[in-house]
Amino acid sequence: MFERFTNEARAAVVGAQREAKREGSGEITPTHILSALLEDPVTTTAAVLTEHGVSADTIAGDLREMRRRAGLSGADAAALDALGIDVEEVVGRVERAHGEYALAGGRPQRRGLFSGHRPFTSEAKRVLEQSLREAIELGDRGIGTEHLLLALVRRPGPARDLLSARGVDHRTVSGEVGRRGDTR
Repeated sequence: MFERFTNEARAAVVGAQREAKREGSGEITPTHILSALLEDPVTTTAAVLTEHGVSADTIAGDLREMRRRAGLSGADAAALDALGIDVEEVVGRVERAHGEYALAGGRPQRRGLFSGHRPFTSEAKRVLEQSLREAIELGDRGIGTEHLLLALVRRPGPARDLLSARGVDHRTVSGEVGRRGDTR
């Protein structure tokens, strides 16, 4: 499948690996793929995201806040709030007792010969597989960054939650990709 990726999409996959390493994560997640899609500002994907107020800085901030809340997205926090659970109050109490980012968990300790290797999580693999399906559905021969973005907004998870909170959903991305007619 990787041979069908455009140069820009390959760069995004490599960028996701770099992002996971920079973060100290032992695995590559869909949010790492999302962050990597914003590295190359000349892609259709970066243009679509930028038009919706999504930048590398906003995603980084949203991800920090999500980690601070033990992985809960804004949508998760809102759902709990509807049940009478104030996530910010809970997080605040835990941080006052145990320090800032106490719910974020520690960084995994990687040891051994292959400690630099970071595998894709099963969800990240599903995003890559979905990107192929998105390309086929659009009749495209190659898998571009726009197909990765379409896969991210189709698959449930933190990346989709972050984008959805900023008004970026599958319908929006499909329309933008179709309007631009560009596959990068």
